[in-house]
Amino acid sequence: MHLSATGEPDIVQEDTQVHVGIDVRPGTLTLTRNGSDFVAYHALVQFASVRATPWAAQEVKFSAKGPDGKSVEFTVDLLSEACDGPRAGVPAAIWKVVALAATSAGDVGITYAPPGRA
Repeated sequence: MHLSATGEPDIVQEDTQVHVGIDVRPGTLTLTRNGSDFVAYHALVQFASVRATPWAAQEVKFSAKGPDGKSVEFTVDLLSEACDGPRAGVPAAIWKVVALAATSAGDVGITYAPPGRA
């Protein structure tokens, strides 16, 4: 690889985001849109912390198979229009997916040390 890098990277604490992907066991979550059922098989949940506030789930992107067997994607906004709390009317099953993603992110127990500094 021919790449060089310099500097002291730092993050901006204004809006830190983490995306957590989980595989959904086929047949355990059905999304219905316009009368058609779609079987979810993957969810990507976006969590954010604005100005070092507690983490909040912003959205979840689902990958699902439709009645014709083709893959489709759905995005569900989880924050209210004012971004001051959870959106009303989000089904409990979707919040369960968010909870599973949050739990799996914490349970993985990822630790990291840069090479040569372990």
